[in-house]
Amino acid sequence: MNVKEIKELLELMAEHNVSEIEVEKDDMKIKLRKLSSGQVTINQGQAVPAILPAMPPMVPAAPAPVAQAGAPAAVKEEEGIVIVRSPMVGTFYAAPAPDQPPYVSTGKTVKSGDVLCIIEAMKLMNEIKSETGGTVVEILVNNGQTVEYDQPIMKIKKA
Repeated sequence: MNVKEIKELLELMAEHNVSEIEVEKDDMKIKLRKLSSGQVTINQGQAVPAILPAMPPMVPAAPAPVAQAGAPAAVKEEEGIVIVRSPMVGTFYAAPAPDQPPYVSTGKTVKSGDVLCIIEAMKLMNEIKSETGGTVVEILVNNGQTVEYDQPIMKIKKA
């Protein structure tokens, strides 16, 4: 997929007031998401300035009364608890290999920079590292589960 095709997708998004689009062509998959700030995220959550300044601002939709299947559950913010969020869309893996122990488990103490898990995106294994030291309170997703961008995946109580 080239820049011209991506611009055409952005134009279609603006023309039809679409906030998110996912396209798979050949062996490439691209996901474009317009944020309320007017920026567009591409693939692994990289924010780039909107190419089309004429895109209308997004109007938040009314909350749905029933959660959609597969949608990330809302996680309550708690004092002293850091919520680790997925930086990309992909598959969550708790261990480096199926026959290896998980990187972390509930109750384990971690330091800043420790690997918490792997998220596979587009055949690339991305290590997710802790940004803070503390104790893992809860792991919010299952091994092998697909995660969305910004989905809460783990809670760590700050040390």
